Amino acid sequence: MFGEKHDLIHELPEHKERIHQLKISDEYFAKLFEEYHELDHEILRMEEGIETPSDDVLEELKKKRLYLKDQLFSMIIAA
Repeated sequence: MFGEKHDLIHELPEHKERIHQLKISDEYFAKLFEEYHELDHEILRMEEGIETPSDDVLEELKKKRLYLKDQLFSMIIAA
């Protein structure tokens, strides 16, 4: 949705505790989590008009966010 945060806790509330455990026990997960969080924040700024990139740039960033989310979700489920 336009201008909506997509942080993992909001997106996957049923996995909140598992996400927390992975963030403190798995460096790779923590790195991907931080990258996802920063990317989500950047996209939100663009959607709110604070930054104004081309539609192509925004679309590529959203694809990258989805890819990261899929990776993180796979790690959450496997834990």
